[in-house]
Amino acid sequence: MGPRLIRAFVRALLAVFYRRLDVAGLEHVPARGPLIVAGNHQNGLIDPMLLLAALPRPLRPLAKSGLFRHPIIAPFLRLARALPVYRRQDADGDMTGNALTFRAVSDALGSGEAILIFPEGVSQPEPTLMTLRTGAARLLLEAEARGSAPVTLLPVGLVLDDPGRFRSGHALVLIGAPVETADCVALHWRDSGAAVRALTDRLTAALRRQIIEAEDRETLRLLRLIERVWHEETGLRPNPRSAVWVQRASRAYRWLRSSAPAEVEHFRREVEEYELELQRLRVTPETLGRAYGPTIVLRYAAREIVPVLLGLPLALLGLVLHALPYQLVRLGLRLARPDPDVEATYKLAGGVLIYPLAWALEAWLVARLVGPWAAVALLLALAPAGFLALAWQRRVQAVAREATALAHFLGRRGLHARLLARRRALAEELERLAARVPPPVLAGETT
Repeated sequence: MGPRLIRAFVRALLAVFYRRLDVAGLEHVPARGPLIVAGNHQNGLIDPMLLLAALPRPLRPLAKSGLFRHPIIAPFLRLARALPVYRRQDADGDMTGNALTFRAVSDALGSGEAILIFPEGVSQPEPTLMTLRTGAARLLLEAEARGSAPVTLLPVGLVLDDPGRFRSGHALVLIGAPVETADCVALHWRDSGAAVRALTDRLTAALRRQIIEAEDRETLRLLRLIERVWHEETGLRPNPRSAVWVQRASRAYRWLRSSAPAEVEHFRREVEEYELELQRLRVTPETLGRAYGPTIVLRYAAREIVPVLLGLPLALLGLVLHALPYQLVRLGLRLARPDPDVEATYKLAGGVLIYPLAWALEAWLVARLVGPWAAVALLLALAPAGFLALAWQRRVQAVAREATALAHFLGRRGLHARLLARRRALAEELERLAARVPPPVLAGETT
């Protein structure tokens, strides 16, 4: 009952927080049998929540022992039947509790359950895979040594876009094919250390094929921009359930940085200058690709501006009703100054605590001033008014961008054509550079 309740709760929270959550590779998840799910870790407590919500099987997470003493998080961990991991820095050097955890994991796997682990050991915001610890390999090998049925080791990549921005972020869960373990299990009987190292290396390679690695967040942001440029130039629609394009571009970039550093650096500067010009003009790659004839402009105005005007009263109601909790969460973040990898966790936790309290206060005030039926009406209006206000804000921002772009293009002759030509040149240069990269590198078969 507990894991199902947690999964339903987590799914509801993520559906509210993220604009969309896409999952690819569900066919790799075995319907039954012992399973270890190993994922990359860049986004605090949001990462396990994403996997609990995305995978069709109940997962028992491994979590830092200190979290089991947290007054807010601990109850949820117990409902999820999580298991503690004792780290040297968290347990005053006392690691004896891990023996009990290993035994509990072996028992769970022996019963055909699924375990969730983040083998990097810690969360960090940079788009790179840190050196994996050996825990996942040791758990699998020891479980099978104790007589468990063959354990499936499943690499899962988390690809996040604006993970800390409410209703703007996009999460992609990429489930890879199971890691081959039979030879490592056989080796474990003769040389346990070699088996652990071999399986950890194999898991590292499998995870790298499922994620997007870049040298830093700025490079990843530029890769996402050039992806949008390429899609607009070619007319091909991006697949939200795939990260293949950016994965291949990132591998090509790393390979070319060593084989053709001057050309890559020149191309990067061109992309950065192009981005700065678009930002200055408040134009996006998608906006640039649109035509701006009189008929098209009139149709756009009727389709977008009229709903903005009609939705203004309800949008204002939603903004007023949610102004207090929004500002309180914002103040809390400013005071806490969380690291980038836990920003989304703080926002989500703050929202879960503060928004219901603020709604209760508002309902109480309305009940005292107007009456109980008015308070009931307020509570029923809170959720739809809030989502309508968010949708209205996004539409207003889109209309403002389009209007700004139109003003620039009408006021500066040749600007639109020049930007399109520059976009085309970037796409052509991208294709020329990519053609020099060996196919095995692009496919992630080598580095």
